[in-house]
Amino acid sequence: MWITDSQFDTYLEDLKSWLRFASVSADSAYKPALNECAVFTRDYLEKVGFRASIHETPGHPVVYGERIVNPSLPTVLVYGHYDVQPPDPLDLWVSPPFDPQIRDGQLIARGVSDDKGQVFCHIAAVDWVIRRDGDLPVNVKLIIEGEEEIGSPNLVRFLTDNRDMLAADVALVSDTPMIAKDRPSLCTSLRGLVYFELKIRTLGSDLHSGQHGGTVPNAIAALVELLSRMKDANGRIQIPGFYDAVLPISDTMHKGILELPFNESEYLRSIGAAELVGESGFHPYERRWLRPTLDVNGIWGGYTGEGSKTVIPSVAHAKLSMRLVANQDPDDITDKFCSFVRTHTPYGATVEIEKFSGAFPARVDGAHPAVQAAMYGLYQAFGVEPVFQGEGGTIPVVADFKRILGIDTVLMGLNLPDDGIHAPNERMSLANIRRGINASIGFLTKLNQTV
Repeated sequence: MWITDSQFDTYLEDLKSWLRFASVSADSAYKPALNECAVFTRDYLEKVGFRASIHETPGHPVVYGERIVNPSLPTVLVYGHYDVQPPDPLDLWVSPPFDPQIRDGQLIARGVSDDKGQVFCHIAAVDWVIRRDGDLPVNVKLIIEGEEEIGSPNLVRFLTDNRDMLAADVALVSDTPMIAKDRPSLCTSLRGLVYFELKIRTLGSDLHSGQHGGTVPNAIAALVELLSRMKDANGRIQIPGFYDAVLPISDTMHKGILELPFNESEYLRSIGAAELVGESGFHPYERRWLRPTLDVNGIWGGYTGEGSKTVIPSVAHAKLSMRLVANQDPDDITDKFCSFVRTHTPYGATVEIEKFSGAFPARVDGAHPAVQAAMYGLYQAFGVEPVFQGEGGTIPVVADFKRILGIDTVLMGLNLPDDGIHAPNERMSLANIRRGINASIGFLTKLNQTV
């Protein structure tokens, strides 16, 4: 039933060709490479049996493909992205980031785990099933966008404008990690996100700390005072009403989390930390997947150059993100956050708030027939019963699929937590790429019987 060694070698070379495109969406200098990558993606989809097209957006193109076998059959909409993170710092890579290399059973290249390698597993599965059976047991549609790494600013418009073309029974996304090596998992929850920048001003300009120190307000001190008011000593966020809509963690969910593998000392060692922090009374997985957070992502102001400069800073900045959980609303949290900031900004300071992004959280019903089909595929490929897990990150398209297209999403992650996404030497094991193709084959086969 599964792919042979020679078939896998062919697919691996095809994936390498895709990975050679420096499709970095965050840097305009890579725009030609993104366009070339979109063309390659379309052409490859056509080669393996899809009817494919490129859809221009105000930013980078969306590639769409479909293979409609019979309108009466179930239809799955596969989502992925061909854009990647910047490769910097280049000197930390063991090989050039856009020259895929195999080392110790790992394929190393920018974008191999996030997300080209994962979505490629589904493309290869479609090709393999067509070659074996002459056609697919279900209809398959594909969206592969080029702006996921910059927040998908044009995807909602694409979904809204193409509802009929994208109509499906369920969506499939592989852009999350497995729980552990050799232990497949299906993600059932994603956190949402709101992201802000604060700018606090206390003076018309920086002042000499000797001439004015002790008499005028310091912007950095005011900012730190404001930030310190946002959480208590137990890690609980102090914004009034912040937790009002948060769904409680059920006894069943809590029990399931306690059964998942987690080694605290190994985790601390892997991230270089001395101890865990966060909201007390919750398992680390619950804090990461099912509880909201507030984090300071950056802070600056005053003099930060070499040596000393004795100034009282007039302006200070901070970037903050809040990960949200079901049923929190990004707009509601934005209102509550802005009200808190304006209420608690220290006397003598003024504040400006800029919002950069907002995304809804999402939950997936583990009993959904398509989820069960995915569990079947993973079990067949890995030989181990899959488990359910959450994911602390955000994939906005999952909530968008539900809101705009009215469909649920199967989150079938195929990479590992230590595969180095967004970091130097991003990698994906050859074993997981192969098993990912086989899992997708099993999913497509079973989906016809369950949906």
